[in-house]
Amino acid sequence: MQIIQSVIGLGAAVMMPIIFFVVGMIFRLSVGQAFKAGMLVGIGFTGVNMVINMLLTNLGPASKAMVERMGLHLTVEDVGWPTASTIGWGTPIMVALVVGFLLINALMLVLNWTKTVDIDIFNYWIFLLLGAVVYAASNSFWIAAIITWVVFAITLVVADLTAPWIQKQYNLQGISFPHLTCLAWVPFGIATNWIIEKIPGLNKVDLNPEKIQKRFGVFGEPLTLGFVLGVAIALLAGYDVPKTLTLAINVSAAMVLLPKMIDILVEGLKIVRDTVEKRLKQWFPKRKFYIGMDTALLIGEPSVLASGLILIPIAIVLAFILPGNRMLPFVDLASLMFLLALVTPFVKRNMFRMVVAGTLILICIFYVGTDTAAVYTKAAVASNIPLPKGIVSMSNIVGSATTWIGWIVVKTGQVLGAIF
Repeated sequence: MQIIQSVIGLGAAVMMPIIFFVVGMIFRLSVGQAFKAGMLVGIGFTGVNMVINMLLTNLGPASKAMVERMGLHLTVEDVGWPTASTIGWGTPIMVALVVGFLLINALMLVLNWTKTVDIDIFNYWIFLLLGAVVYAASNSFWIAAIITWVVFAITLVVADLTAPWIQKQYNLQGISFPHLTCLAWVPFGIATNWIIEKIPGLNKVDLNPEKIQKRFGVFGEPLTLGFVLGVAIALLAGYDVPKTLTLAINVSAAMVLLPKMIDILVEGLKIVRDTVEKRLKQWFPKRKFYIGMDTALLIGEPSVLASGLILIPIAIVLAFILPGNRMLPFVDLASLMFLLALVTPFVKRNMFRMVVAGTLILICIFYVGTDTAAVYTKAAVASNIPLPKGIVSMSNIVGSATTWIGWIVVKTGQVLGAIF
């Protein structure tokens, strides 16, 4: 277990180049090309992580300031996805679950039950977190393991189904996203789009990045949109002028730099993808395969990033006004754009519809997080994660356990645990 955790601790920026180099060699890519592909992927991930960390570092204090200004004193602390991933990788049933994931993916590929080769091993934490919480709810290894393996298998199938939409929208051929946290919210996007299409007037509202830029010129470009959103967030946080300008420029920089970093990553990805696709067509002429990747690839889309920023104050207001909510949004406020990454294609990149869908998603998360906080906290303790000082219980916003799917499987685990 210590060896696995040490490898995972290297992070995606180190793991992914190794994985892509090995995959390239398996599929007979030259050593030089395999090395180049792996390095470009690693450099791309490093660049993406640098920009995201810059964004989170600047948005985190602003989010905290907004929470304090609202006077929120809730008992379930949002500890963020980094802590959630640590809970997942630290769960006592981690090794068995990971071995199961690898075997299930291999078996489903052999049986032609999925097209997705999930190489996004770092994000196994999403399933591991779910398994950890179900284990805490059921007190049964087998109940937790079987439920988590079933969810993993279903996620691979759903990744296949959503791949054509996502590939077309983001121009990423041969890629799928077996990312449970994001896939769970696709039905919210589909439902939101369908309902708004039926409402006269609202169905004419189209806040598409290209249309905004065409209408407003430079004032509609991502760099200007980022600056304006940064200023708005700073004002809501009560920042003075220097801090406001700093936040605005950093948000604007993220809007410009993220797509460029992702372009580097995709350049390396294409080298391996094209070779893999060529070999697989030779070996399996009637089969089609997708490479399963992290939704971090999609965060550079201007509509995703902008809508995620707009959701920050909305999340804080919702936490304040929702009756019965006990969840305090905090660490994951700066990561809300991930909730929209796979919703985007199903609402036609319309930021108005994305924000509406995002609001509904947040409402669901707050109630699920409130209801499952006790077993989530129990899972954290089992993974040796201490409770923050002054906090009664914990959960997080951007994670599998607080999706509607997470709620169903946790409740199922509790019922089965009581029976068996």
